[in-house]
Amino acid sequence: MKVWIDQDLCTGDGLCEEICPPVFTLLDDGLAYVKEDGVVRNNPGGSQGMAVVPSELEDAVVEASEECPGECIFIERD
Repeated sequence: MKVWIDQDLCTGDGLCEEICPPVFTLLDDGLAYVKEDGVVRNNPGGSQGMAVVPSELEDAVVEASEECPGECIFIERD
């Protein structure tokens, strides 16, 4: 599974980071980004900032996507 965030839709609510902090983080711009192995995918963000999700975190990433008020978390299944 891979995940990315559309920063244009992000409300900066931070629910994703609360639900799955190993994969999601909020930066100083107030927007959420994905992380892979602790590295933030913010250059570039958006669909080109896609991160591979460890299998043990897939359920949490799906939950974060479902709870996101901005509906900005996009999941791609392998």
